[in-house]
Amino acid sequence: MEKVTLIATATMGLEALVAREVKDLGYEDVQVENGKVTFTADVSAIPRANLWLRTADRVKLKVAEFKAFTFDELFEKTKALPWADLIPVHAEFPVIGRSVKSKLFSVSDCQAIVKKAVVESMKKRYKRGWFDEDGPLYRIEVALHKDVATLTIDTSGQGLHKRGYRYLHNQAPLKETLAAAMIMLTPWKADRPFVDPFVGSGTIPIEAAMIGQNIAPGFNRDFVSEDWHWIGKKVWNEARQEVEDVANYDQKLDILGTDIDHRSVELASNNAMEAGFGDLIQFKQMQVKDLRHRGEYGILVGNPPYGERLGERPEVEQMYKEMGNAFSQHLDTWSIYILTSHEGFEELYGKKATKKRKLYNGNLKVDYYQFFGPKPPRKEEN
Repeated sequence: MEKVTLIATATMGLEALVAREVKDLGYEDVQVENGKVTFTADVSAIPRANLWLRTADRVKLKVAEFKAFTFDELFEKTKALPWADLIPVHAEFPVIGRSVKSKLFSVSDCQAIVKKAVVESMKKRYKRGWFDEDGPLYRIEVALHKDVATLTIDTSGQGLHKRGYRYLHNQAPLKETLAAAMIMLTPWKADRPFVDPFVGSGTIPIEAAMIGQNIAPGFNRDFVSEDWHWIGKKVWNEARQEVEDVANYDQKLDILGTDIDHRSVELASNNAMEAGFGDLIQFKQMQVKDLRHRGEYGILVGNPPYGERLGERPEVEQMYKEMGNAFSQHLDTWSIYILTSHEGFEELYGKKATKKRKLYNGNLKVDYYQFFGPKPPRKEEN
């Protein structure tokens, strides 16, 4: 198989970032739509995209796309596809589905029809009447949108936010993909100080350390397509070798994570150790109003409590005021980036954001407030 079409799925609001990452990997045929980025590349893009994409949810192999107004049409068009080119005889191939604004709205019926059609197609090629499905996993998805059926096979397995370092987390953990996006929406570079004053389980500082040392987010985990015969171990090994070759483990970093809760500080510290950044990231117990830093022109990225629960609101609003005072006094050369769903944030903080971006934290609509500090002076060339 020379070329494949891949779909990198994305949380709403992060599509442009995912597209930028895909282009940075060297792939040019990139289309951006709501919730997904589609691109065509050679087979080696499957391991590379899975290993490298920091802000995508998963990578799917696009098998086909066609109009389907009736169940017969869905069955026949699915059956006509060369499934046996992709799925070996012993593979496990469950079918999942979804349907939005389509005549074929029963997801369970669509799944059953696609499953039957794939089986019929494979029976013909493999000359057998039954499949044990006890081999590698090829999870098929039928997604219907406005009567267009898209058939894909998931190449990732667990979602790409599962980096393999966060065994422990607090009650409302920030997804690793969103944490990476928050950092990538700032101009932070490894030579500038970085602070997260609401460290939680340590996700933002750990993602920053991976970005700072150019470490692939998928370096520490497995992917379902590693067992696919038509990709082959050699292609996967080469992709993993590339990850190793370009990582800059010697890059010094100034990253600090603080939190008012000593349990969060301990939790974050343990997760950083698990990720291999135990000596690289500093953690301190501290109230946000007491935050100080000797470094200048740093980047602060925070995901504070939002005050969604009524009882917490006055406390959270007081903290936003204290934050605004402390940051303007003690971090006056810094750029500040805050994620919250609280609509009165700017007023409480005491300053209008330079820029605001709509994002989603899970199902919750949030705003990413960006307060740009002065640009650091240019470093003199030696």
